[in-house]
Amino acid sequence: MSKLVVNMSAAGMGGALFVALFTLRVEQRGFELALDVAAVCAAIFTVASAATGFFSFMVIFNPAFNAGPEFGSQLGRYLVQTEGGRVWLMTTIAGAILAVLTFAVRSWGGTATVALLALAALVPMGTQGHSGDEASHQQATTAIVIHLIAAAVWLGGLLLLAIIRSVTSKSEMATVLMRYSTIAVIAFALVAFSGTVRAAIGLETLGALASPYGLILIVKVVALTAIGVLGAIYRLRLLRRMRANPSDAKTFWLLLCAELGLMGMASGAAAALARTPPPILPEPAGALTPAEVLTGAPLPPEWTMSRWFTAWSPDLLWLVAAVLGLIFYVSAVLRLKARGYRWNPWRATAWVAGTLLLVWVTSGALGAYRSYIYSAHVLGIVILLVGVVPLLAAGAPIELARKAAHRREDGSRGGYEWAQVLMHSRGVRFASAPVVAVPATAMLIWLLFSSDLLRWTVGDLLGRQMATAATLVVGSLLVRGLIGGDGSSRRPTQMKLLMVVGLAVAMAVVSVYISTAGLVAADWFGAMGRTWGRAPAEDQDFGGVVLAAGSAIAVVLGGWVVFLSRAR
Repeated sequence: MSKLVVNMSAAGMGGALFVALFTLRVEQRGFELALDVAAVCAAIFTVASAATGFFSFMVIFNPAFNAGPEFGSQLGRYLVQTEGGRVWLMTTIAGAILAVLTFAVRSWGGTATVALLALAALVPMGTQGHSGDEASHQQATTAIVIHLIAAAVWLGGLLLLAIIRSVTSKSEMATVLMRYSTIAVIAFALVAFSGTVRAAIGLETLGALASPYGLILIVKVVALTAIGVLGAIYRLRLLRRMRANPSDAKTFWLLLCAELGLMGMASGAAAALARTPPPILPEPAGALTPAEVLTGAPLPPEWTMSRWFTAWSPDLLWLVAAVLGLIFYVSAVLRLKARGYRWNPWRATAWVAGTLLLVWVTSGALGAYRSYIYSAHVLGIVILLVGVVPLLAAGAPIELARKAAHRREDGSRGGYEWAQVLMHSRGVRFASAPVVAVPATAMLIWLLFSSDLLRWTVGDLLGRQMATAATLVVGSLLVRGLIGGDGSSRRPTQMKLLMVVGLAVAMAVVSVYISTAGLVAADWFGAMGRTWGRAPAEDQDFGGVVLAAGSAIAVVLGGWVVFLSRAR
């Protein structure tokens, strides 16, 4: 029961704020009401999280409940020394902090920060509830986190609609419903996808689809898809009725009930998928290998030429991000085409190539081997920095959004408005300045390749995600400083060239250090037990060569960009 209260209050805390940021105006009474609801839900979330952690402790250890020091000592050890206890301790502390922040903020920026923190507070809960080898555990963890966040946004939006209806005009309410509908469609897709992936982890091969578990999985996926299609059709019909007659209260509540029904069926199907017992796989015989001890998974096969194209270790987070990026980009291009405008096909090609390259780096061969081979980790980061980021920038997504987006005139903010605010914010302008962007990129390269953070970024799921995200963000800021937020930086050519040379020199310096220093993270790469390929020390030297090649590519690309901008 307490876990149910945690989930419901999390939706009211983070989901309601997230939906309010994309559907309401900051000066509206409904926006203030959303913050008040979030504050109350954050307080409930804190108490419910503490209660859930306490009940979990009682169930696991079954101690004699009393007010003595022994009971308190046992509880303290559970909260500090066990994974489950730390999760609920962090969740409780996060809820308490959010309860204070939601009372304190009322601006756009403050509300956006609190909403992101509230959704991030769900991440620790997603790390529980799956056992198995490390590879499947990481995929399951990512799927559960996506599931929790999408469901919170979906349910929180419904709660927000029900609460603000009494303080929002009928015509505005119809507009809010239309905006929420778009968010709900995305949330449903993520809930369905993450639930399906979470259940499919029990299948080791495609042939397992013929097993009873596989057949049940297929039936439930088809049913879940049908539910989503029928729900979307029904939602569109109700929204048309709502727009035609905004004062129709019956249609409003019918829409909310239909959305709740769709949510219940989707969540039930996803939960059933997750709880269906998978085929029982034979336990590996013999002692664990060094790779299994370090990573929780067996050492992958030898990295041959064919493995560059066939190795696959899906990273669900970046796979979802790439798919959503492609969908939004293609839909924007089609919208421009419908208006009679023609988008540059080379830009579209660059965006598609960048997203596909991102998928390959995070889920292909480099993703499969980066935890075992140092040079694979270096090559992945270098490709992100000098390959993925420039290609995505060449796709000009901000310019495309400026031309294709339906701009809002009522003072609220959609995706385009939020992107504009972010791109032109003081923080982004400061971080993309040459004196900040170049040293930040150099520091990032040093941290990812040579510091004590290396083992965390290759051996931990959160570390890998943070390394990828930091590389994309820092690289994007560097490119923005070079070409400007509107694609034509007014900085002098000499300053741009200095940025390019500075980055190349920093990468070259780190590459020399890598090639001349002792084995980095020797207790990881040196203890992996790999019998094929280069020896760990030789592989590290090769990683330095890869980084040096990346610095040369950075010079070529940067010089080309400077030349083009000067020609224009």
